[in-house]
Amino acid sequence: MNTTQLRAFLAVAQTASFSRAAEQLHLTQPAISKRVGQLEEELDSRLLDRIGRRVSLTEAGRAVLPRAQRILAEMEDSRRAIQNLAGQVTGQLR
Repeated sequence: MNTTQLRAFLAVAQTASFSRAAEQLHLTQPAISKRVGQLEEELDSRLLDRIGRRVSLTEAGRAVLPRAQRILAEMEDSRRAIQNLAGQVTGQLR
């Protein structure tokens, strides 16, 4: 499981479309499908039901969704914290 797979899954879940998720992430639709497929394979569970052009979350997908959101939020928070440590302190000390 990696962040690119989680981002692809979240985008599809939010847009209910592989094509719109691809546009949102500036990727191709096959790249989104592959990332979601890899995540499903790794979790050994189908996360999305694909019925024609319609996409909906399975029960497993509904269970993974909030966890994926938290994981990505924590990753972003960690990235910001590290960037803040690397920032230079400027100004006068009084």
